[in-house]
Amino acid sequence: SRTVLFLFIPIDVVPMFIVHQIYKRYLPVFYRMSGTARQLLLVAAKDMAPRLIEEVRSIRDCSYEIKGIVVLDGADSAEVDGVPVVGTKEDLVEYCLGASLDEVIVSGNRETEEGLREEMENIAAMGLTIHLQIPVLELKEAPQRMLSQFGRFHMITYANKVAPFGQLMLKRLLDILGALAGTMILAVLTVVLTPIIKLDSPGPVFFAQKRVGRNGRIFKMYKFRSMYIDAEERKKELMAQNEMNGLMFKMEDDPRITKVGKFLRKTSLDEFPQFINILKGDMSLVGTRPPTLDEFEQYKTYHKKRLSFRPGLTGMWQV
Repeated sequence: SRTVLFLFIPIDVVPMFIVHQIYKRYLPVFYRMSGTARQLLLVAAKDMAPRLIEEVRSIRDCSYEIKGIVVLDGADSAEVDGVPVVGTKEDLVEYCLGASLDEVIVSGNRETEEGLREEMENIAAMGLTIHLQIPVLELKEAPQRMLSQFGRFHMITYANKVAPFGQLMLKRLLDILGALAGTMILAVLTVVLTPIIKLDSPGPVFFAQKRVGRNGRIFKMYKFRSMYIDAEERKKELMAQNEMNGLMFKMEDDPRITKVGKFLRKTSLDEFPQFINILKGDMSLVGTRPPTLDEFEQYKTYHKKRLSFRPGLTGMWQV
C-alpha cells in the first residue's frame, strides 16, 4: 500500500531520529553521573603525547575518560593539552597499582615497546587492558583489518579476559534481577532486625565501610551492623591476634562482635544490604570479595588482578 510508504516517515524515521538525538545528548551525562566510564591512562614520549591525546579525543566515545598521561622522557609542564601528567617511565607501574584505571594506551616505536616490556608485564599482571600502538601499512584495495583501533592509531590489545558485550549485558541484567529480589527480602529483614540490633547494642542499624571495587574504585559497602560502634578503633589493638597469614584480619572469637552480630554472621544475614550495592553497580552477585582500604594498600601487582572485574556478594570462598 502507498499509504504505508507515506506513513513510514512520520511513524518510523522521525521518531527514530528524535530518539537517537536524545540518546547522543544524554549518554555522556549517564556515564558522568554513574561513574562507569572506562578510565584511560595514556603512555607516550614527549614528542608523541599531543598527537596521542588528540587521537583519543577525536574518537568521541563518551564511555572513555582520560585519567592522565605518563610522559616517558619527562614533560615540560604539569599538563599536556589539558591532560594531567602523572609521571614518567619510572612512575608507571606504581601509578597503575594505586590508581583507578581500566585500560592503558601505549604509543611509541619498536624501541619504546621493548624498553617498556617489564612495565607492561607488571601492568598486565594487575588485570588491566593494554592497547599497544603498532605501525600498520594502509592498503586501499584491502581495507579490512582484524585490529583494535583508536582514531587513526592501530593497536594490538592485550587483556586477561575479553568478554563479549552481550555477555556483559546479560550478567548485569541477572545482577539487577537478583538484587531486586534481594532488596524485597532486605525490606522485611530491616523491619524485623532493626529493634533487635538496637536493643543488643546502641548505634546505627546499618554499617557502611569503604571498600575497593573494580580496578581500584572506592565505594561504600553496606551491612547490618554486627559489631560494637568502636570496632574499627579496637582492631589495631587486636592485630597481634590475627589468625590469617595474608592481608585479611580474622579472629575465631572476636570480642568486637555483638551477640546478635554472631547470629547475623553465622547465617550471613548481615550481608543482605549489599543488594543495594549491586543495584548501584558497585558490586555483582558473584565475584571476589572487595578488600578494605588497608588491605588494598598492601597489594602487589599480582594481587590487583582480582579487582579486574566487579567484586561480588558471594564467591568461591563462600561456596
